[in-house]
Amino acid sequence: MNTTALYDKVCLKASRTTTRSYSTSFSLGIRSLDKRFHDPIHAIYGFVRFADEIVDTFHQHDKAALLQRFWDDTHRAIAEGISLNPILHSFQSVVNRYGIEAELYDTFMRSMAMDLSDTLHDQRSYETYILGSAEVVGLMCLRVFCEGDDALYQRLKPAAMKLGAAFQKVNFLRDLKDDHVNLGRTYFPGIDMRKLSQADKQAIEADIEADFDAALIGIRQLPKGARFGVYVAYIYYLNLFRKIKALPFDRILCERVRVRNRRKIALLTTSYLRHSLGML
Repeated sequence: MNTTALYDKVCLKASRTTTRSYSTSFSLGIRSLDKRFHDPIHAIYGFVRFADEIVDTFHQHDKAALLQRFWDDTHRAIAEGISLNPILHSFQSVVNRYGIEAELYDTFMRSMAMDLSDTLHDQRSYETYILGSAEVVGLMCLRVFCEGDDALYQRLKPAAMKLGAAFQKVNFLRDLKDDHVNLGRTYFPGIDMRKLSQADKQAIEADIEADFDAALIGIRQLPKGARFGVYVAYIYYLNLFRKIKALPFDRILCERVRVRNRRKIALLTTSYLRHSLGML
């Protein structure tokens, strides 16, 4: 007999497939979490990925209308506890189970909406975009990891935001060519991509390094079931950042830097050894 549990399972499978199809790095990180966190984090990733795809990919459609519909459907799914959109059904379940505040996913959606019109950022709009596109995603995951322990959530909140910011800024550096040439966007404030200098790159990198340093302090305080998985994602992004940092600025404007899958597996193995030996 078919049951709602079967429907839940089908929807979660869609979220897992979304994660594995779009991001091998996050898939590795999620697999490194305690099993009880796998499905909730897949559900969060599926939600943010679908919203991001609307603004970055569906150029032959009315992206503003699609994004607003997705936003409205998100609220309806959470209020009703069900959706016929499998990604939103999985997401609403996590939101309702872990008490994820509307402020977090609404702030995220507002940042996605910024991508429909904002092609240049000043410092204020840049910080607003980072908050919505990355920092609140870290906070949604942190709500899951803390499992109702609000005191722990509040203590780790600043570090989770820094980790999300570091990941997003590394993405900006990695995707400079696609963002600037293909989508016409410049995220870093006060930077003319046509005149990007080594000094500009070094200033951006110093800011990212500070975010990574602050994030690691919080990672070390995460609950045991979450610590290793988040550390794996941290190490992957730190390695990607170091590869970008080693390149001259003109290289990152003409190519997309990647970490090979073989290297990702090596990083996973090394991270596991450090974790097992209590060396995080």
